[in-house]
Amino acid sequence: MVLKAFFPTCCVSTDSGLLVGRWVPEQSSAVVLAVLHFPFIPIQVKQLLAQVRQASQVGVAVLGTWCHCRQEPEESLGRFLESLGAVFPHEPWLRLCRERGGTFWSCEATHRQAPTAPGAPGEDQVMLIFYDQRQVLLSQLHLPTVLPDRQAGATTASTGGLAAVFDTVARSEVLFRSDRFDEGPVRLSHWQSEGVEASILAELARRASGPICLLLASLLSLVSAVSACRVFKLWPLSFLGSKLSTCEQLRHRLEHLTLIFSTRKAENPAQLMRKANTVASVLLDVALGLMLLSWLHGRSRIGHLADALVPVADHVAEELQHLLQWLMGAPAGLKMNRALDQVLGRFFLYHIHLWISYIHLMSPFVEHILWHVGLSACLGLTVALSLLSDIIALLTFHIYCFYVYGARLYCLKIHGLSSLWRLFRGKKWNVLRQRVDSCSYDLDQLFIGTLLFTILLFLLPTTALYYLVFTLGLIHLLVDLINSLPLYSLGLRLCRPYRLAAGVKFRVLRHEAGRPLRLLMQINPLPYSRVVHTYRLPSCGCHPKHSWGALCRKLFLGELIYPWRQRGDKQD
Repeated sequence: MVLKAFFPTCCVSTDSGLLVGRWVPEQSSAVVLAVLHFPFIPIQVKQLLAQVRQASQVGVAVLGTWCHCRQEPEESLGRFLESLGAVFPHEPWLRLCRERGGTFWSCEATHRQAPTAPGAPGEDQVMLIFYDQRQVLLSQLHLPTVLPDRQAGATTASTGGLAAVFDTVARSEVLFRSDRFDEGPVRLSHWQSEGVEASILAELARRASGPICLLLASLLSLVSAVSACRVFKLWPLSFLGSKLSTCEQLRHRLEHLTLIFSTRKAENPAQLMRKANTVASVLLDVALGLMLLSWLHGRSRIGHLADALVPVADHVAEELQHLLQWLMGAPAGLKMNRALDQVLGRFFLYHIHLWISYIHLMSPFVEHILWHVGLSACLGLTVALSLLSDIIALLTFHIYCFYVYGARLYCLKIHGLSSLWRLFRGKKWNVLRQRVDSCSYDLDQLFIGTLLFTILLFLLPTTALYYLVFTLGLIHLLVDLINSLPLYSLGLRLCRPYRLAAGVKFRVLRHEAGRPLRLLMQINPLPYSRVVHTYRLPSCGCHPKHSWGALCRKLFLGELIYPWRQRGDKQD
């Protein structure tokens, strides 16, 4: 039988001692966590291991002996290490030895108490696997998803073994808090043997974060209570709060701040990663907002933008009038229905005239509006973009009205043509059963249906042209990108790729006949696409989320696409 021994690379050059770790019987593997050095008192070692088992819920024990022969091999040391098997009984008992020069290793696993069958060897073959203890401790293993044809609990042996190794090292962090500089009676070697890394500034920030988070959490709870007041649930305020992107973004930002300043500890690494991603997203948002604020309030740029807004509006109105005049003629050589074309064109031209009058009426207040938009950037770039989106939506509401008029007419003609087409085939739509049934029509019904079908068919190109020209949707991609992008996870993947592990790979270090196989376990980082998919933050959902198929279907049938979130839309 082949046993796998996971040995930390930080203990390769340490002095001789005992192997402390966990035995995983399901995988026939031993995970070495530290090397216990001499001198020590056995009862104190057992007390330390009992404390570690109680704190980490990991079956930590003495697995065997570690012998590092720097000079000539000492027979007395070997006999002394062999005698320790009676003090710390464990099955199997590992014996790892690094011979002189460091190029030859010997690994043995013996069963002393279990009887062996006649003729069976009393030792097992050991495969030595080196691993970086610090990387395994700080990394989070993302196991591959189970294939559809497998059951929920069916995983490969290698996957289960890797999960056991990562879980053992992660849960045994209490063992790594003791190092050789402690004055305790037990001296261990592990990845923090040279001293626990610490920082005075980090320690002061950690101690001050508790009261600050408690104070800010209280203020945020007060703000949440005020926003949940019944006054804001009255009809005009509730309607505006559900339709405006700014209100949705402020509500979403309040949830982010509540999560950040919460004094509640994260229960698992996923919650910790989400909180870190939220902190990074809010910091980037506020930094970009402050940059926009400093740019707008420098060199009187707000005044220049306000002075340029009315000429731009006049130019847009002039272009729309030229477009409508082109549509009222023979656009691209198409022969339109002149009566319907003139009615729609004049109707839309009247809307443009009303819009220009509205813009000139609001021109004295444009600079104040832009000043408040720039001031809102201190809350974050997404808040300023949401407010700007609402202002543009209000200023260009006439264009959306053009789209609604064209979509309603187009949808009416499409449904009429589909219903009359079923009449020609001897079918009808059963409203009660929600299906198409057969039906017999008389001659008068067929004549009226043919007449209406012909009229709708010849009027469809004119209506469809106006509908397609004014069909546009404003999708807030930039706001959702800043809200949902996992910046901390992406930075972690870039700077510390081992922190997000998608698996491991093994590299053969040395393989000789009669010697144990030595492998080096290296961590495979998680791909960037899977990092974004796994740690993507929920967005505020200010716009309707349609798939491409559903969106194309709505556009073809003329169904309205609302620029705001509907009550039935699903949230992330």
